[in-house]
Amino acid sequence: MVDLIHGLTAAQVRDNLERVRERIAAAGRDPQDVQILAAVKYLPSDELQALADAGITLLGENRAQQLVAKTEAYPGLFTWDFIGALQSRRVAALIPHVRYIHSVATDSALHQLESHGTPDTKILIEVNVAQDPGKAGIEPRQLPEFLERSPVEVVGLMTMPPLTDRPEDSRAHFAALRELATRHGLRELSMGTSQDFEAAVQEGATIIRLGEVLWARDEII
Repeated sequence: MVDLIHGLTAAQVRDNLERVRERIAAAGRDPQDVQILAAVKYLPSDELQALADAGITLLGENRAQQLVAKTEAYPGLFTWDFIGALQSRRVAALIPHVRYIHSVATDSALHQLESHGTPDTKILIEVNVAQDPGKAGIEPRQLPEFLERSPVEVVGLMTMPPLTDRPEDSRAHFAALRELATRHGLRELSMGTSQDFEAAVQEGATIIRLGEVLWARDEII
């Protein structure tokens, strides 16, 4: 079990954020073109003010109930995306609180979006580009059907590559997601985490989902 993170300071987060932006620039992208989403699954609500003070306003949460609680604790301060495994029974509760749902990949989620979605509801479809049985997401060949059936606006795609000790191993999966998005005219690519975000931004990520690299107390190597 991962312990919750306590004791963040705005200065610590601000320094880490600047280093992340420097690494994005070194990877050949304009940092202004890459949205840095702070993945706050392991941050209690009372730690979130440090993120705002450091200039981070886009947050992502993996658990629907925690997302709702955290949005209510900081009304209007942050923009929220849902980035975790999506349970269809949670869709209705999430919709009023989020900008994007990143992880739509089931028929039941589409049905709930049909019932509860609004003209402002926007989603990303999760694609298992590696076709890894241990990962969620539709198969790439299913994407045209999902796009046709979606009752709300699909703005992009998301993926989680297989776990690896070598960030470079994820590059082919990021490139495959980019190619799918380009083929279907989708603008957002949610891919890349603290371990592999540089490869992701080089392959076209527009949103990177970062946790540990933003909270680190030692200088990022």
